Amino acid sequence: MSIRLVLASQSPARLATLRRAGLTPDVIVSGVPEDDVTGTPAGIAEQLARRKALAVATQPQAADALVLGCDSVLELDGVAYGKPWQPDVATERWRLMRGRSGILHTGHCLVRGEQRAERVGSTTVHFADVSDAEIEAYVGTGEPLAVAGAFTLDGYGAGFVTGIEGDPHNVIGVSVPLLRLLCQDLGLDWPSLWQPSTGANG
Repeated sequence: MSIRLVLASQSPARLATLRRAGLTPDVIVSGVPEDDVTGTPAGIAEQLARRKALAVATQPQAADALVLGCDSVLELDGVAYGKPWQPDVATERWRLMRGRSGILHTGHCLVRGEQRAERVGSTTVHFADVSDAEIEAYVGTGEPLAVAGAFTLDGYGAGFVTGIEGDPHNVIGVSVPLLRLLCQDLGLDWPSLWQPSTGANG
């Protein structure tokens, strides 16, 4: 018997990643604040993932479901960077990042009833030495404004990432291999989350 999975995130990239892995989660957005957490970059990602998962797990529409909360931050020089939101902030962020490497931390929290499992995935990302004009064009797309670290691996920003060390899914927002380990932590069979395909690429 398959298990109902709920994704406590409005990220389309996370949803698409899970769907490609054979999962069909329902989406319930947590609505929790993301700007009042302190600690190490990895610790911030873990705390926010936990906050999202627990906020959704207590809602009636998530009863008896397996709830996944995720949140990502980019670490550069020991500082955690989340979503820039504003064009000028994204521009300054890219001027700081270009030609350098950062660590993308994604916190994962899986909740089922009274059970909870947490892990943080960390992936090193190498950024191209992009020009001011490229930064301006990228920020102009609007893509980097609402994503952690002001970049994506699966969109316009793909050309500005020269390499990664670690799980690429983690950079997109949810590490599928790590999610499998979280299921094991809760005594769940990973294949029990798979849903039958409704058609090719469907």
